[in-house]
Amino acid sequence: MISEGGPNPQSHGFAEKLKSWLSWSWTYVCAVWFAMVLTMIYVLRSPLKLQESVTAASMFLNTLTPKFYVALTGTSSLISGLILIFEWWYFRKYGTSFIEQVSVSHLRPLLGGVENNTSAGLFSSANGEVEQRPSVSECKVWRNPLNLFRGAEYSRYTWVTGKEPLTYYDMNLSAQDHQTFFTCDTQQLKPEDTVMQKAWRERNPQTRIRAAYQAIELNHECAAAYVLLAEEEATTIIEAERLFKQALKFGTAVSIKPQTHTHTYILTITLAYSGKDTNLLVYIKRRLAMCARKLGRIKEAVKMMRDLMKEFPLLGMLNIHENLLEALLELQAYADVQAVLAKYDDISLPKSATICYTSALLKARAVSDKFSPEAASRRGLSTAEMNAVEAIHRAVEFNPHVPKYLLEMKSLILPPEHILKRGDSEAVAYAFFHLQHWKRAEGALNLLHCTWEGTFRIIPYPLEKGHLFYPYPGCTETADRELLPSFHEVSVYPKKELPFFILFTAGLCSFTAMLAMLTHQFPDLMGVFVKAFFSTLFAPLGFFADKMENFMPSCLWYQLTRI
Repeated sequence: MISEGGPNPQSHGFAEKLKSWLSWSWTYVCAVWFAMVLTMIYVLRSPLKLQESVTAASMFLNTLTPKFYVALTGTSSLISGLILIFEWWYFRKYGTSFIEQVSVSHLRPLLGGVENNTSAGLFSSANGEVEQRPSVSECKVWRNPLNLFRGAEYSRYTWVTGKEPLTYYDMNLSAQDHQTFFTCDTQQLKPEDTVMQKAWRERNPQTRIRAAYQAIELNHECAAAYVLLAEEEATTIIEAERLFKQALKFGTAVSIKPQTHTHTYILTITLAYSGKDTNLLVYIKRRLAMCARKLGRIKEAVKMMRDLMKEFPLLGMLNIHENLLEALLELQAYADVQAVLAKYDDISLPKSATICYTSALLKARAVSDKFSPEAASRRGLSTAEMNAVEAIHRAVEFNPHVPKYLLEMKSLILPPEHILKRGDSEAVAYAFFHLQHWKRAEGALNLLHCTWEGTFRIIPYPLEKGHLFYPYPGCTETADRELLPSFHEVSVYPKKELPFFILFTAGLCSFTAMLAMLTHQFPDLMGVFVKAFFSTLFAPLGFFADKMENFMPSCLWYQLTRI
């Protein structure tokens, strides 16, 4: 039984067919309507006195001096030049044409155009099948595992150069992370916790530091306050390490619980970690390991990172293994690096530039010292060289921005506190810490230079289908522009072509400027040229009118002209 309010499938299908037919025939209807309008205008040319109007307009144009045409063409060139400048600026800032965006967003719906959204979120895999594309996870912003210290590193850069290396968007994300990690979820907040909640939200660094001292006055064992001071007030890594050690001392919560067993009083010491305490403890230990790494105590840093990964194995999303990989590469413990990669470079685990490019570095290091492009072209690639080239292609497919920084084709900046995987921000963060490791491997950069561009021949359409990974996400440029400072030129992949309207306005500006110059220099010659051009342009219309007069009967033509 069909409900009263239920739709009829047959009527719905008929309506869809009728709508599609009307959309298909709309172009032809417009063409027929345009032809009928031209015919009626020609038929009614006598009552409307069109010929007299055209003659009067011709006489008026003949009386104009060449200066008028110079001014007209010069003004047209100026206006088109201003449009060109605005279009170029808008394209450089937002990556699209303003005129094209307005026409698609506002004019197309008015004209009845409908975008096809059935393919949204889909992509073509290597075998040509259409599958669902996980675009949300591809464009997620992640915490940079090797982010620098604000007081000891970012602030020193600002003091020397006068430039801000961090964007407000990046710092706002860090403030949200700190509130999430270090804020207690219980309803009964301590006074120092309330102060620290406000401190993380403050935009001014000095205000945050004053709030941290206020929290210490309320409770001298407030570990979160010492973390803030170590991050932002300490001007050296040694001072930051001292403050982090104090935070570690106060962050380890020890409670002593009495238990009575038949006339015996036993003290049992238990570690009572809440969710906030665990996050705070992991953060402090990780930063202490990074301090040891920066101060040259690399073996100590490696041990601290390994212990941290064993103590909290479920916190893999913090990517502590990337810190461990960088420290092991500094020790040149390549066997240990390979062991870490064997665990984390798995098909079921999320990838990163550190994983892919470190794997490529190990394979390139095995053959790069004896690699020669000329010899390889003569004898072909060996198995080990082929594996190294394939690893490089895999890494470049995952993040195509990294090679330009490793090959020093683009200048490096300080890495942001957050990165976008497969984006320019991740490439900056990876190259900032790992460029020295590539330079240490003899011939590795030469092998990368000779082979990395071959990846783009394997994937000619990166936004439509991928080879070893999902198609390259189209949202990276927008997010990277928010994460990276304005003085850095964001790397864009794939390279966007200039929009049509920029090329059109450039041609129009050049053409009208040339006409203005020629009209000013050769007014008589240009007058003859313009008359010849318009007579040639309107010749087909005159030919069409004569044919219509000969084709239609004179009596019918006479009756139509009398209407």
